[in-house]
Amino acid sequence: MKKVIKYIVVVLIVAVFAGTFVFLYKKSKPQEIRYQELTAAKQDIARTTVLTGKIVPRNEVNIKPQINGIIAEIFKEAGQMVQKGEVIARLTVIPDMNSLSAAQSRVRLSEINLKQAQTNFDREKALFEKNLISAEEYEKVEQQLNQAKEEYAASQESLEVIRDGVSSKNATSSSTLIRSTITGLILDIPVKVGNSVIQANTLNDGTTVATVANMSDLIFEGQIDETEVGSLYEGMPLTITIGALRDYTFDASLEYISPKAVESNGANQFKVKAAVKVDSEHTIRSGYSANAQIELEKADSVLSVPESALEFVKNEPYVYKKAEDGTYTKTKVTTGLSDGVNIEIKQGLAQGDVVRGPRIIEDETAETPESEDTKNQETEE
Repeated sequence: MKKVIKYIVVVLIVAVFAGTFVFLYKKSKPQEIRYQELTAAKQDIARTTVLTGKIVPRNEVNIKPQINGIIAEIFKEAGQMVQKGEVIARLTVIPDMNSLSAAQSRVRLSEINLKQAQTNFDREKALFEKNLISAEEYEKVEQQLNQAKEEYAASQESLEVIRDGVSSKNATSSSTLIRSTITGLILDIPVKVGNSVIQANTLNDGTTVATVANMSDLIFEGQIDETEVGSLYEGMPLTITIGALRDYTFDASLEYISPKAVESNGANQFKVKAAVKVDSEHTIRSGYSANAQIELEKADSVLSVPESALEFVKNEPYVYKKAEDGTYTKTKVTTGLSDGVNIEIKQGLAQGDVVRGPRIIEDETAETPESEDTKNQETEE
């Protein structure tokens, strides 16, 4: 009985060793290397680039006051249309005390001169009517009276402008009324009632009361790298997409390429502008982020293969062309335009030729004898 058990143990040990040997032998055998097969075919190839930028109105104007003051009323709000010359806000004037005092003094002085001129005129007129003075002397006194009246009226008007911001004679063109200089859409009114505003001068740009733009005339502003700017030309078509408007694209025409580069993130970028063509069904807002796709080069119906089929040896492109017996022959080719996926083949291949592509990687999990025993035990349990 003991001998039988001994023989059984020996047989089991031999079987385990044999199984392990067979398993290791199979694992050590080199697996067959398989490749994808790609066919050379004719197709259109285009090299494109994408510019990032934004949509802005071509004509955007900041409306500023003509005098210093405080916002008394605001008649419009952002998002409303405004016509050229239409009033947006009204100011209350804060007069300069020195100017006000000088204007009041001028009014008093001109009033004194007017009274004296009137007295002189009345006296000379009585003498003229009695033929005691010549007509020439009478006309001089009359002229002095008219000049005094004009000076008094001018001083009054100047005082009104300094004190109230508007004179009674020019109420319709008051500088206290802030009017739009163009017809368009009000994009922003950054001030509120009670805010102080100042006019533009040599030391200050002045306070912006409103921003108005013509939203029917829009442009795309973006930047392009110096490596691609040489392929651009004015009038070049672009396709614009806006992230805020899904599934909507529209055309544009390149109209400006900056002659000077601007450094951005360590690279030289050139500013470009394109006239945007949009329909009235979609509302385009100022400042929308947008992408512009430009077709830099295009080749129609050319022989091409995927770029993954190429292999470079000392910067020379090669492909492995499949022969009739199933083997692959290393073949030198001449390449042309590439779109990043497919590349034009000018020489070396013909239409319908099959070339070797990337290696096929099979994800196979080999099972060891131990794993088989473990699975069997789990099944029995």
